[in-house]
Amino acid sequence: MTNVLFAAETKLWPVYAPLLRAAFAETGLGGITLETDLPPEEVDYIVYSPGSTLQDFTPYTRCKAVLNLWAGVENVTRNATLTQPLARMVDPGMEQAMVEWVTGHTLRHHIGMDRYIHGLGGAWSRIIPPLAPDRPVTVLGLGALGSACARALAGLHFPVRGWSRSPKDIPGVTCFSGEDGLKAALEGAQIVSLLLPSTPGTRHIMTDETFALLAKGAVLLNSGRGALVDDEALLRALDSGQVSHATLDVFHVEPLPEEHPFWSHPGVTVTPHISSETRPPTASRVIAENVRRGEAEEPFLHLVDRAAGY
Repeated sequence: MTNVLFAAETKLWPVYAPLLRAAFAETGLGGITLETDLPPEEVDYIVYSPGSTLQDFTPYTRCKAVLNLWAGVENVTRNATLTQPLARMVDPGMEQAMVEWVTGHTLRHHIGMDRYIHGLGGAWSRIIPPLAPDRPVTVLGLGALGSACARALAGLHFPVRGWSRSPKDIPGVTCFSGEDGLKAALEGAQIVSLLLPSTPGTRHIMTDETFALLAKGAVLLNSGRGALVDDEALLRALDSGQVSHATLDVFHVEPLPEEHPFWSHPGVTVTPHISSETRPPTASRVIAENVRRGEAEEPFLHLVDRAAGY
């Protein structure tokens, strides 16, 4: 008998319970007990989200892995009691959603849709945008989501530069890494998409200095983490015209406080963290596959590097 503890927000249980049980069956796993309350010493796997009431992992001495429901793990990696292997969620549904959000907003700003949607500049104000090959785009973060977005943009013929902390090789994308590579990736970019995890090394990666590297009037898209952007530096860049618009899906504090200047700034679009929500049907299959791997003594998928923080 394999015991799986569902330790996520209570509202998620009726959604995930039937999907996980079906995914376990599809994966060929028999004898699985999936419950929200099990004796800690009898738990083999924990399906987890950081909003769970479970914060002390010490009693779970038999647990083989903690399987996170979200891609972000910054709120759990710092938990000193978590000594079990931790897997983050890499979900095909989430990847597709992020590609759609990033390509949609890239095309929105590339074509200049807002001008006509909002009737800016008069009823017949014709500004012809360049074609995609003449619009340099930079993607910061080349993990599963960032790589998928970079490939999609390259497929639309944008010249795409990508940056990651460790070297990557993606066909059709000019890849940079390390501190020197960051400057090369950002210099002259007209659209920048942030898809990095939140770690001490990525906090406020967009500052006065990095905004100054962009082409005048560049656009910022942030669907990674709010901590990647120095909010005050972004407001200065917007007010000076160095950045013409910022479309932001993630923030330092969520929900974004009503008094925050982003709500009223004409150069900011706020979306309420909708770019890439975990999709329960596909996420359940990812969880089931990792349980299958654990039972077969195969390597887990998507393990978190605690030192790197992602």
